[in-house]
Amino acid sequence: MRPFSLIAVCMLWCSPSAFAQEEAFDADELLGFAQEFIEENGAVLDFLGVDVEVANKLVNDLQTQFQGTYVYDLSASRDAARELLPILQQFEETQDYAAWLQSRLDYFDVAEQLQKQATVGKTNVTRLPSPTPQTQRRAWVTVVEQRPVPAVANKYILPLKKIFTEERVPPQLVWVAEVESSFNPKARSPAGAVGLFQLMPATARSLDLSVGVLRDERTNPEKSGRAAAKYLRYLHDRFADWRLALAAYNAGEGRVGGLLKRHNAKTFDEIAHWLPSETQMYVPKVEALVKKREGMNLADLRSQTRTNRD
Repeated sequence: MRPFSLIAVCMLWCSPSAFAQEEAFDADELLGFAQEFIEENGAVLDFLGVDVEVANKLVNDLQTQFQGTYVYDLSASRDAARELLPILQQFEETQDYAAWLQSRLDYFDVAEQLQKQATVGKTNVTRLPSPTPQTQRRAWVTVVEQRPVPAVANKYILPLKKIFTEERVPPQLVWVAEVESSFNPKARSPAGAVGLFQLMPATARSLDLSVGVLRDERTNPEKSGRAAAKYLRYLHDRFADWRLALAAYNAGEGRVGGLLKRHNAKTFDEIAHWLPSETQMYVPKVEALVKKREGMNLADLRSQTRTNRD
């Protein structure tokens, strides 16, 4: 077994509900758990063919990258993520995690592309400046240009657009589900987010969804769609900007609000490089997909929302 299989092994030996129902659980804690698993089960891992020393280094490196705000660091995890995906897809216990990871593989690809572009014609560069939001927007437009609509999306788009319209949210934003889960209602993140729109347990409960072992309404496309629309409307009401609202949806409204206040900023671009790497890429990815699927910019959606409220 190659070291990239480590986290898959950890997931297989643990109940998925142990991850999903712990509200404070995040990717950093998952990696911390993996670290403990290595230390406590070194002999077992040796038996499975995992080099414990290499595995420790992999987890430490991933932990640093998940915590960081330097987008280029994600490129180092590209091969690991691609090795991990087919392993997760093989087992019923981890297929929901595979759906989550699959919708995020392009983050690693884009990070690598951006890094290669930034190093063209440069030598002896110890640390590249982070890619600007404008650079990332251009990269995502190129990446999604030839991307077909996921086949499974066709059964969800029209019902979800109706729900978003009823909740006074631009229906074009249903494509957030493509970014979050590739329209897989069973997608589950290691942090505990579930469903088409990857709602965390606490957020889902605050939006009147039932979240439990026997019944989890986040896997219901219509109910999770309505909850996501309500949450997006709330975030837009607070930040009055769709880029900021989407950043808050991904990274948390407290973090976004705190950065705006701390840096006396008003726009996503002004605070982007202080946000987690995933969020820095998430916002332009959503923006590019809305443009590709609907032919509209996020700025166009803002006035539509105001019109709907009048």
